[in-house]
Amino acid sequence: MLQRPGRKCEGTAMGAIVLDLRPGLGIGPFTVGMPISEAFSQIEQQPNIYDVVHVKYLDEEPLKLDIVISFPDHGFHLRFDPWSQRLRLIEVFDVKRVQMRYTTSLIGGPTTLATFIAVYALFGPTYPGIYDKERGVYTLFYPGLSFAFPIPTQYTADCCHDGEAELPLEFPDGTTPVTCRVSIYDSSTNTKVGVGSFMDKALAPLLPSGSFYMEEVHAKLGEELCFTVGGQRIPFGASPQDVWTELGRPCGIHQKQVDQMVIHSASDLRLRTTLCADYFYNYFTRGLDILFDGETHKIKKFVLHSNFPGHADFNSYIKCNFVIYSSDVGRHFEEANAPKNCITPRTKWEQVKEILGDCGRAAIQTQGSTSNPFGSTFVYGYQNVAFEVMKNGYIATVTLFQS
Repeated sequence: MLQRPGRKCEGTAMGAIVLDLRPGLGIGPFTVGMPISEAFSQIEQQPNIYDVVHVKYLDEEPLKLDIVISFPDHGFHLRFDPWSQRLRLIEVFDVKRVQMRYTTSLIGGPTTLATFIAVYALFGPTYPGIYDKERGVYTLFYPGLSFAFPIPTQYTADCCHDGEAELPLEFPDGTTPVTCRVSIYDSSTNTKVGVGSFMDKALAPLLPSGSFYMEEVHAKLGEELCFTVGGQRIPFGASPQDVWTELGRPCGIHQKQVDQMVIHSASDLRLRTTLCADYFYNYFTRGLDILFDGETHKIKKFVLHSNFPGHADFNSYIKCNFVIYSSDVGRHFEEANAPKNCITPRTKWEQVKEILGDCGRAAIQTQGSTSNPFGSTFVYGYQNVAFEVMKNGYIATVTLFQS
């Protein structure tokens, strides 16, 4: 988990901030479908409010479970699909800690209980909900929005029959259920999302036509990159002008100050200097770095980033959805889509070795042990490609070059 130090927002000692509730769209500054990088950007813009932030993920299998950004002081968290890293579900798990504003009315927080009657009065009539007998929870659904209410066992027979449930406006003792969880999700598919297995039905909305996000980037080793949405092809040896024309202005440009790997090169036994005139074009929004030779101003390397949590560069780049084909595939790479012939961000290191063969021992990459809480990674080199591999066996970065 990561925690942001800072002070509490004045007047919110119990964490009851006020956030606009947008059914089917989002809450506060967080919108269903947004990339995780945009969510972190919103958090960084309001450090006095989002001062305690936990990031949760399954370290051993980061693609198996959601990446979760949690705000324990405010009682809600954001669930991101682990592959696309887009927000699929917002869950308010402690309604007393956040006050939601819908149109001009408030609900939730320490002073405005989100009772069944209050919810029904604010959001209006809807169809009878679903009762989860195993969890003892009744869920009321609106488009892109659901409210879960715990039902005491002594009252289940009065309002719940065979999964279908009457509206439990009031129990026989005169009390009314109080919301224990609010879910906000994409409403375009008319899916009902609630607790338990219903939670898994929330999907990020479709990307707009022509979006470059998670665009497949096809790489033919030793030759070129091909961007499948825009159709750009960038070969080794291309100039900065070529790259600007194809990909537009880079997000950043910086000089490569030190070539740390030059000592391992046996191609030139003359005295070398570690100073380097090479420079990078950084395309953070495409998960890509391009290295130019400082003398010839031609592309000599591509660096593709997987953006896995647990790596020192996590959230510095959008994930590059690369597809890498070895040079011995024997077909044009647009056609070589068999999983056994290609390497993607889903491919683990053992599978890479099955495709390309064993390459021997790894070099250790520490990235500054004092400032890197995630530990070292391992770099394995083949002809025209090097893989930086995390301890869990997933690929952190791929560096393409011409041998």
